[in-house]
Amino acid sequence: MSTQTVTTDSTSTGPAFVPGPVLLLGAPGVGKGTQAQILMAHFGIPQISTGDLLRSHRSRRTELGVLADELMQQGKLVPDELVNQMVAARLAEADAVRGYILDGFPRTLGQAAWLDSHLDSRSAAALPVVAVSITVPYEVLLRRITGRRSCPVCKSIYNVFTHPSKAAGLCDVEGAALEQRADDIEEVFAKRMRTFDELTAPVIGHYRAQGRFEEVDGDRAVETVTADIEAALKRLRGRV
Repeated sequence: MSTQTVTTDSTSTGPAFVPGPVLLLGAPGVGKGTQAQILMAHFGIPQISTGDLLRSHRSRRTELGVLADELMQQGKLVPDELVNQMVAARLAEADAVRGYILDGFPRTLGQAAWLDSHLDSRSAAALPVVAVSITVPYEVLLRRITGRRSCPVCKSIYNVFTHPSKAAGLCDVEGAALEQRADDIEEVFAKRMRTFDELTAPVIGHYRAQGRFEEVDGDRAVETVTADIEAALKRLRGRV
């Protein structure tokens, strides 16, 4: 794997810092989406989601999108080779030069190995992927998810445990009855967590073994978590 020396300020993440490819991991409810949006704005880099790529290729009827459509209509999974091609095309776009945040990819060891090889083949100076996982205790995540309620009118979000409405079950703004998403129940959440653990464990092991993985505590204020993620990225880039 190729390496590149990155010059950074020792006290802040300044313009000289190049985040490069970042895999941001996190179970449902850890705040990964919020952190991704902050990092995108801070560094001026895109978030690359395989789900978004698949929808884009299908809607634009690209060659890859047509192939994916045919497979999905047959009830088949889109193979790694096809997903990899979509990712490769996206990584070649100009906005990804300084870095990007990967969302939903790589999901498997095979995808992680392909990505390493692809980045290494593109340039001798290419930065490798580094992975940062946001961790939050299961019990906290369970309360975040199962306590979530939303207003069907204004879309305001509440939580019966941490941010309840003034009148139980009613929106503070519209007075409408709050709703709970069908998948925001404990049984569904437990299944999603098992799937997450099964999918990410091998990927985490891959990056951890190469010294390209760190964890941050996500059970704190948003800005504190952001600072820890940025500090982790600087440490990782100093090692690889």
